[in-house]
Amino acid sequence: MEVLMPEPQIYVERTLAIIKPDIIDKEEEIEDLILRSGFHIIQKRKLQLSPEQCSNFYAEQFGKVFFPNLTAYMSSGPIVAMVLARNCAVSYWKELLGPTNSLRARITHPHSLRALYGTDELRNGLHGSLNISSAEKEIRFIFPEAILEPVPTGQRARDYLNLYVKPTLLAGLTALCKEKPADPMVCAA
Repeated sequence: MEVLMPEPQIYVERTLAIIKPDIIDKEEEIEDLILRSGFHIIQKRKLQLSPEQCSNFYAEQFGKVFFPNLTAYMSSGPIVAMVLARNCAVSYWKELLGPTNSLRARITHPHSLRALYGTDELRNGLHGSLNISSAEKEIRFIFPEAILEPVPTGQRARDYLNLYVKPTLLAGLTALCKEKPADPMVCAA
């Protein structure tokens, strides 16, 4: 019987998603919507940011009228941060989120996450990165151990696989065949 393996996928773009403190109880429901929307959750963690960490995370908003309320709100309880991946992750996540102001989102994008879970402009339920460079910066802030090197695509990806992955797999499979294990299913587990 021939086993068909799915084509390997290389995710070329990542973005940061945050479930904010006031809707943390909707985490499973929101994750399900994220997965059904074609995203893969690469990393996830639940944490509580201090007001100082929130100030650093939202440093670009410093000086705006809502900044103190934003940092107080974001540090008021635990959050769930996720690294989402898919093609065009930033733009698709922003589209799924809808407008920043949840009240406006209910009118213009009634099926968006902010329309469904937000209560106003500040308490809009979820965070999304504005662009690729802010996504990289935010991911590094929340997940300092994350590796965000550019993922090769097209011919560069094929060259990498041919040069590094295939020889390693071939050597490993050859060694496995020479061993002829008594229970080959143990190796497959």
